[in-house]
Amino acid sequence: MDAESSPLLLTGDRPAPRTGAIGHSRSVIWSLAWPVIITMLSESLVGLVDMLFVARLGAPSVAAVGTGAQILGGVSVTMTAVGTGTLALVARAIGAARLAEAERVLGQSILVAAGLASLVIIPVIAFAHPLVAAFGVEPQVVELGAGFLRLVMLSIPASSVIFVVASGLRGAGDTRTPLVVGLTVNALNVLGNWVFIFGKLGMPALGVRGSGLATALAFSTGMALALFLLASGRLRLRIAWRDLSLHGETIRRVLQIGYPAAAEQLLMQFGFFLYLLFAARYGTDAVAAYFIGVRILALSFLPGFGFAAAASALVGQNLGAGQPKRAQSAGWHATWMSVALMSTTGVVIFVFAEHIAHFFVDTPAVVAGTVSFIHMLAASQPFMAMDFTIGGALRGAGDTRFPLLTVLIAFYGCRLGMSFLTVSVLHLGLAWLWAALIGDYIARASLKAWRFRRGDWQAISV
Repeated sequence: MDAESSPLLLTGDRPAPRTGAIGHSRSVIWSLAWPVIITMLSESLVGLVDMLFVARLGAPSVAAVGTGAQILGGVSVTMTAVGTGTLALVARAIGAARLAEAERVLGQSILVAAGLASLVIIPVIAFAHPLVAAFGVEPQVVELGAGFLRLVMLSIPASSVIFVVASGLRGAGDTRTPLVVGLTVNALNVLGNWVFIFGKLGMPALGVRGSGLATALAFSTGMALALFLLASGRLRLRIAWRDLSLHGETIRRVLQIGYPAAAEQLLMQFGFFLYLLFAARYGTDAVAAYFIGVRILALSFLPGFGFAAAASALVGQNLGAGQPKRAQSAGWHATWMSVALMSTTGVVIFVFAEHIAHFFVDTPAVVAGTVSFIHMLAASQPFMAMDFTIGGALRGAGDTRFPLLTVLIAFYGCRLGMSFLTVSVLHLGLAWLWAALIGDYIARASLKAWRFRRGDWQAISV
């Protein structure tokens, strides 16, 4: 078995990184995409198991963990900023056969990610109560959510390092090592949730706080594993002490590419907060339905993540190798494969929407809200596939500013505009609030497809 088919080697010499122009056949795209899909699937399944555990504690606990997760997503923009720049620069360097540059980029990115993450969690821990209360939830939810948030924030530095390492390895064409690390983290997370939420193996029952503690311990272990593998010299990239000496120019390049992606994610997280406020106008049952729906959403767009990662690596590496036409062809191939798979997913979740909702909860009002959310989600699948995959291709090229513009137009203009009309002007039912998802993803997909077809991203210098 060669190095390309087995990037994680437990014995033998360090594999030589693939350099130069890269093919873009379906088999190549799939070989890059499937490990990412499995990685994200395992993460989503952990989220589902966590939600099932928490659901046994009652609706307030579900709302508390869901609210905390929204804040967690906002804080995690530090990972997006560094990870996006890391992937684009590593892919370009590998495509141009500059291995030492790729390794220096990854080393600097690890330092920046750990430092930024450690700084941003401090105010969140200090002001956990008012942050949760800002979501307009009930006092019991605020108390539970603040306890969960303080503990889960401790996972951010470790998860940031893991995310950046995974981004760098994917940029080098290794999507399987992040899978190994991810599966390890997720297995530990599930075990920790069972132990700390319910008080198993002699540990105290911590309820929702146990979920936050389990997450922090699992990611810390995963970070140690990822750094050990990088230092071992058995992967396509290796980090040595010289790569961890501060290099201002490299850090500047990473952040120059990454900051628009971070701004994009920050705007989206704030938009999710506003969208949740609209849902809260319909009561706690609607909030619970939304958070259950988000868990299902996380499962439905897994192929989009996988093909976005494949498109990012292939576009970036082919641009580095001086093959812009092949880069564009790779992006389109990945997009249509993603559309096919996610459209099939949409049909499945539409047909089984009620069964899926009952799997999480039995409260009739929550079930009804969840079913309507799933229906709108199913209709959005083809457009979500285009949004994710073409967005990944653009970011792999270093074009991170246009996706930011699409958030302002599509998310704020379409989704939140329709939400305002639904709740505050027309006073329509909850299903109409969920329908705003469809308009959002149609707009995002259309704008990104137009940008990718124009080809302006091929001339971007990183």
